[in-house]
Amino acid sequence: MNASPSSSPGALAGIRVLDISRILGGPYCGQILGDHGADVLKVEPPQGDDTRTWGPPFKDGVASYYHGLNRNKRTMHLDLGSAEGREALLALVAEADVLIENFKTGTMERWGIGYETLSQRFPRLVWCRVSGFGADGPLGALPGYDAAVQAMTGIMSVNGEADGGPLRVGLPVVDMVTGLNAVIGVLLALQERQRSGRGQFVEAALYDSGLSLLHPHAANWFVDGKAPRRTGNAHPNIYPYDALATGTEPVFVAVGNDGQFAAFCRCIGVPELTEDVRYATAGQRSVNRDTLKTALEAAMKEFDGNRLVDTLMAAGVPAAPVLSVDAALAHPHTAHRGMVVELPGGYRGIGAPVKLGRTPASYRHAPLTPGERFEAR
Repeated sequence: MNASPSSSPGALAGIRVLDISRILGGPYCGQILGDHGADVLKVEPPQGDDTRTWGPPFKDGVASYYHGLNRNKRTMHLDLGSAEGREALLALVAEADVLIENFKTGTMERWGIGYETLSQRFPRLVWCRVSGFGADGPLGALPGYDAAVQAMTGIMSVNGEADGGPLRVGLPVVDMVTGLNAVIGVLLALQERQRSGRGQFVEAALYDSGLSLLHPHAANWFVDGKAPRRTGNAHPNIYPYDALATGTEPVFVAVGNDGQFAAFCRCIGVPELTEDVRYATAGQRSVNRDTLKTALEAAMKEFDGNRLVDTLMAAGVPAAPVLSVDAALAHPHTAHRGMVVELPGGYRGIGAPVKLGRTPASYRHAPLTPGERFEAR
């Protein structure tokens, strides 16, 4: 399950990142930049990032939640509410290429170290802010939290069983996508700096990121004006794209075209379904999904779920077992893809999902590695 550290410098080697963010979106952004070679110095308040206490479980008194977001950083503590802490921060900003923060709007400005001030002093600095709703507008400057934004942006309204109530997605999807969007923004700004020589302000807001996740529900609404509804495990546009019962465990089948549907029907012994006018095209299968699901599951009850997955995949039909988290992390392909990382001291975490051929990600610092200044270039 080990992902071996790379001896080659990462794609972002030489980039210095000052991560003064807390909780999830900002720290996740900093971890990704660090995985790809950036020198990330994480500055926490004297009491530490709030997520150090978000447990159990804990490792050496620090919550697993924190460990999952703060790899490949070296960490120090400053009280930015004090003049001494701000002076120490400014000395670090002078050496940084990127600053990541998610303070409440107006906090850093009140301290005299806001973007407008520092961008004049450090014109090459890329300033990345992770916020809840942006600085202005009807919801401007309000704090944002993943579950609340899932509720406000319609995500909960389309998640859950068709006959159940709105349901929060079972992971902090908005926070994590906001962190990914922050990474994209930072990389775009660094690329543009190559031309202009100037940094710029980058903002990734949870509200915007939540809305950006609404495909295909938003696209459907823009076209037909019908309010999207919950469909459980089933896809709102295509069918069969659903978890289906077998004689043992359920399997997820993701049929995207007529050829896959025909192969699926052959594998489960009901090729005649392809001749039924109700199921002959993707559109008809979606409209008549209830009767189709009944017919498919009647045939699939004769099959063992795990063996059926192998049969379907061999026939070119996308299918998968429904695994638990521990089973997914222990899967042989997870190890093959280097998606579980182990470092000295007992750290284990999820590996970098982006694979680069010449400059792969590397894993150099376990969470809580101390540091007080950037490394020499």
